[in-house]
Amino acid sequence: MKKDDRIPKIKLCGLSRPEDIEAANKCMPDYIGFVFWEKSKRKVDKEKARALKQKLDPGIKAVGVFVDECVDVIADLLNEAIIDIAQLHGSEDESYIAELKTKTDKPVIQAFQIKDRSDIIAAMGSSADMLLLDSGQGCGSSFDWELLKEADREFFLAGGLNLSNIEGALDAITPFAVDVSSGIETDGVKDSQKMQEFVNIVRNMK
Repeated sequence: MKKDDRIPKIKLCGLSRPEDIEAANKCMPDYIGFVFWEKSKRKVDKEKARALKQKLDPGIKAVGVFVDECVDVIADLLNEAIIDIAQLHGSEDESYIAELKTKTDKPVIQAFQIKDRSDIIAAMGSSADMLLLDSGQGCGSSFDWELLKEADREFFLAGGLNLSNIEGALDAITPFAVDVSSGIETDGVKDSQKMQEFVNIVRNMK
């Protein structure tokens, strides 16, 4: 059995097409992610996200991914239930999170780029509801997972996860959730077979 016999939750991020939602509804991750960052090739806007959310199984939570977005824009998406959770991936600080919390009661995930132990310490002090520990903004590469053994809060593990390394990652650590994007793509678009296989690997870990 894994260290605490707990199966991590699963987030499939960067969904942007109706067929991505259809595939997610079949494999039923705990979360999916809509990316609202202008520079992402997976970017969706408000109306596209609304249409996709309407097709999403209600048992799956939709996370909106943002980079230094206006607080009001995020609060609007949350309060209209286009997304259920906000994920902050930029330089957002404690005052930003506090302001967002005055405009919505929905959960907030703060992402941290982990390079060394000091980044772990900074992450643990965040007032966000949840943490995501990553190697960068969708860079598709992993980092030294040994650093995460010092984490004393639950976190989403992201950064370079794919079908070939997810078992090794979960043998090394037991995150609250795992987050994958490029690792379930083929030629830059979501691959329904890889999505299902990733979910199966995580849920069948012993």
